[in-house]
Amino acid sequence: MDNRAGEMQVFLRVVDTGSFSEAARVLMMTPSTVSKLIARIEARIGVRLIERSTRRLSLTAEGQIYYERSQMMLADLDDLDRQLTQGAATPGGMVRMTASVGFGTLGIEPLLPAFWHLYPNIMIDLSLSDDIVDLYLDRTDIAFRIGNLPDSSLTAHSLGTARRVIVASPDYLARRGVPVEFGDLADHDCLGFNFRRTITTWPIADGGRIVERAVRGSLIANNGETVRRMAIAGVGLARLADFHVRSDLAEGRLVEVLPGPSAGDAESVHALSVGARELPRRVRVFLDFAVPRLRAFVQNIAI
Repeated sequence: MDNRAGEMQVFLRVVDTGSFSEAARVLMMTPSTVSKLIARIEARIGVRLIERSTRRLSLTAEGQIYYERSQMMLADLDDLDRQLTQGAATPGGMVRMTASVGFGTLGIEPLLPAFWHLYPNIMIDLSLSDDIVDLYLDRTDIAFRIGNLPDSSLTAHSLGTARRVIVASPDYLARRGVPVEFGDLADHDCLGFNFRRTITTWPIADGGRIVERAVRGSLIANNGETVRRMAIAGVGLARLADFHVRSDLAEGRLVEVLPGPSAGDAESVHALSVGARELPRRVRVFLDFAVPRLRAFVQNIAI
């Protein structure tokens, strides 16, 4: 009989205690039995998980992945037992999510109070970063991403399309002038990002085609929120998702420029998850709650 869950529990105990003998004492097993179980896992997988020395144990890179995934899988099993014991009335557990700073702050955070009102036993672990994370390695349940998706085994839930707009503060435009065509950008500070390319480019409509044109400025940053704040402060022009600057445009802190040349500049928005049918219930209920609301947020539709 396959007892991988039991093997995982032994492996976690060895790592947490830092010792085969201490893990054996806690589990009321013999050290030799614990050692054989770890060796059996390594033989089945075909890689070494733990480096052994006379003084201490240390995880290999593969061992770290196995450790983190084992924690998640055993937590899911505990969650399943709890749900069945309670009649599956109230799902619980942790949902780990990642999103860009702007999307997380403006789109996800406002949903959380109402979600917790419905599901008070679910804990949200929300990390905001414009960097792309690996859902498997970072133990992430849901990743909200903006842009084209590479082919993968992840399940994508479409949230719509976000138009990109070029904006600046009224103060900046008063000092530097309003650009009316793409060539004018050569005389402007165009704020950019440092995580995609060494040269900042903006897609511009030219003769019915969208072409990437290089721009330059006094700032590149690793997140859109910093770029937005610098644009409001009058540092330069910024190219951001319309949902990110929607309230700034409405309240006059920013002004859209070059709407014609930037027409057609848009990126898809998705919620990505690992698996589909086998999603833990805690993850499924969050997606069921959040996806329709985030679609309305991206598309600026009242619900």
